[in-house]
Parts: sequence; C-alpha cells; structure tokens
Amino acid sequence: MVKQISLAEVKEHNTATDLWVVIDHKVYDLTKFRDEHPGGEDVLVEVAGRDATKDFDEVGHSQDAKDMMKKYCIGELEGEHTEMQLPVREIGITVGAVIIGVVAVLLVKKIFF
Repeated sequence: MVKQISLAEVKEHNTATDLWVVIDHKVYDLTKFRDEHPGGEDVLVEVAGRDATKDFDEVGHSQDAKDMMKKYCIGELEGEHTEMQLPVREIGITVGAVIIGVVAVLLVKKIFF
C-alpha cells in the first residue's frame, strides 16, 4: 500500500536539508537529489514543502527526468486529487461569468420594469 502524506506534513519539509515536494499528487523527498539537480539547488529549495507540479510542467522535463523521479517518491498526497477540481483560472472565469449574468439581469429589470 502506498503511504498517504498530508500537505501539512509536506509543508514541514521546506529546507535545503529536508526537501519534499509534490508533483502530480505524488510526494518526493529530493533532499539527496538537490546537489545533482541540473537546474541547481536553488530551484528545488524555492518549491520545497509545496506542490511543484506547475513549476515542474512549465520547465518541460524529459522522460528520463520523469523516470529518474520514481526513486525519490515516498508516497502520495492524501485527500482529494486536484485534477478532480476546476483549476483556479477556470473557477475565476466561471465566477466572473455568473457575476456578469446577475448584473445583466438586474440592469434589464431596472430598465424595463
């Protein structure tokens, strides 16, 4: 069974000497990898203790890099997976559309009624 790790626990490992990150709902202990990271240690320390999925994806890591990650995986993020939720951008667009719709209805009522 895969170990379930809370985001609160991941947040406690946020230094160069104790460096955990979440990528695609998996938790990685990158403490020993930081000196080997081609992008430098600072890049990893910057995302330590948090979900680094977006940062990881934006760089465009190779399949070799993704395969190498497997040995650093220590568990999965517990709780609901964010892929089942709308991304923040889409939530903002949805809320904005609802607000615009409500304002339009109120204006129409005020003008015509």
